[in-house]
Amino acid sequence: MDVIRGADQMHAAAAQARNSGKRIGLVPTMGALHEGHLSLVRMARAQTHWSTVSIFVNPLQFGPNEDLARYPRPFERDRQLLEAEGVDVLFAPSVEDMYPPGAKTVVEVQEMSGRLCGASRPGHFRGVTTVVAKLFNIVQPNVAFFGQKDAAQAAIIRGMVRDLNFDVQVVVGPVIREADGLAMSSRNQYLNPEQRLAATVLYRALMRVQQMADRGERSSSALLQAARGVMAEEALARLDYVEAVNPETLEPVADIGHGALIAIAAFVGSTRLIDNILLIAPMRASGPH
Repeated sequence: MDVIRGADQMHAAAAQARNSGKRIGLVPTMGALHEGHLSLVRMARAQTHWSTVSIFVNPLQFGPNEDLARYPRPFERDRQLLEAEGVDVLFAPSVEDMYPPGAKTVVEVQEMSGRLCGASRPGHFRGVTTVVAKLFNIVQPNVAFFGQKDAAQAAIIRGMVRDLNFDVQVVVGPVIREADGLAMSSRNQYLNPEQRLAATVLYRALMRVQQMADRGERSSSALLQAARGVMAEEALARLDYVEAVNPETLEPVADIGHGALIAIAAFVGSTRLIDNILLIAPMRASGPH
């Protein structure tokens, strides 16, 4: 596995791979890799000829009072994990390389970027789309892989790809969970044992919604009220939001009969966690009536 630090070197290596007829896959990450990331790496390895994983803790997507300084950066461990998975290239640029002095251009998908986490973290998704746009230009992948745990991010990136005519296919892999349902996240390591147990309340809230939807409940307000009730049972958790939205536009939906994304964010201690489920619209019976 090659480790490339410079954007120019990465661009040249990707161009050489592309010119030799290889299908390029990109998995953008901020490192502190876990099984969720590795599931995307395996998808990239299976679906492309030349797999690239980027590790870059992007300062543009952190707010002034967020965890940029303490965000975990176990680079050597991450490198070993990626090498064991057979990744072709690890791209690990510096902040100075990604944002040279004087850089003033940002990319923002308007309206969508202010929903869900964007409402709680102003500027967050602008930072995400800016860095992903740069990675797409540097690597020029045929396929880019993202995780469903960051469902709003995936929807916003799909919007950016459509609006800016990026020639890249966006593939979204499923949420990977611990045995007790907690969605895998690099931030889970911030939790002490008591908080780690409490964090499963996000999944329990989503499962309450799923159960009600399976029994025929279609009202978003009823489903969200039930989720808030589950969250209120856990003293260590502080709900940021729970919403029912269209999974493509992130606009709120009042009735989940045509399907919906149920997205939740909460603080457990000082650690902010997110999770979601997709409620699929029921299949309509076909044939003569």
